[in-house]
Amino acid sequence: MKSGVSSFQTDGAIMIRHGVVILVSLLWFATAEASPCSINGLPLVKNISELPQHNYGRSGLSHTIIAGSVLHGMKEIEVWLQTFAPGSRTPIHRHSCEQVFVVLKGQGTLYLAPSSHSKYPGNPQEFHIFPNSTFHIPVNDVHQVWNTGKHEDLQVLVVISRPPVKVFMYDDWSMPHTASKLKFPYYWDEKCYQTTMWKDEL
Repeated sequence: MKSGVSSFQTDGAIMIRHGVVILVSLLWFATAEASPCSINGLPLVKNISELPQHNYGRSGLSHTIIAGSVLHGMKEIEVWLQTFAPGSRTPIHRHSCEQVFVVLKGQGTLYLAPSSHSKYPGNPQEFHIFPNSTFHIPVNDVHQVWNTGKHEDLQVLVVISRPPVKVFMYDDWSMPHTASKLKFPYYWDEKCYQTTMWKDEL
């Protein structure tokens, strides 16, 4: 009798363990499918207006990842839609990738210091940007985009190479490159990025 009870208890424990494993597996798959980091089930054709927008704690910014490295598994390029409210701007920064902008609406100013081989950025050149204008930022050139308009948003389509983006930020244009602060993964990649070691190229 004891042997039968013991056998029943053992079989019951095994069944419970199997049930727990199956339940955990189902929960894991359900979570992975619903996770914002999952690339499963993404439609080939997407409506940009339905994609999530975030400001990542920066007042006046709306950032949408149209096609991302971390989020969507892109290997060579990444595409963003960014909107800057009047008076808002990017930090003074550089990154280890090429970047192309297409201005969709609004006006502003591009500040560009093409002096990555100097010890610090120095005084930037100023370029007026406007609807249907386009410009590119070479690798490691320090720059800033500013919506200098008073009434209209500045909206840009941005394409970067070599994602995910690695950003070095500056307090001002006289800050040495060696003192710039690396932000990697960047704010919109933080949640989903798997940490790897990476070295500055300058």
